[in-house]
Amino acid sequence: MLGLSEAASHPHTVARGTYVEVEGITQPAPAPRFSRTPGAIRSPPPAAPDDPGAVLERWGVPAAEIAALTAAGVLASRGN
Repeated sequence: MLGLSEAASHPHTVARGTYVEVEGITQPAPAPRFSRTPGAIRSPPPAAPDDPGAVLERWGVPAAEIAALTAAGVLASRGN
């Protein structure tokens, strides 16, 4: 099994254009690939949030569930 940095530079994935670099960030290329409607990456991925709980809140996860995940040590701020 390869890590992301290894997979992105492996000859097999390089030959197939499986990974692309956008603004210095290597990421998987759009898939599936269609000849008539090719996909494209228009911008780099967003920066990782400082508060994963805020992301879950935006996704509609109930506050009680977020609190339980935090108390269980599943969620933590990036600095922790």
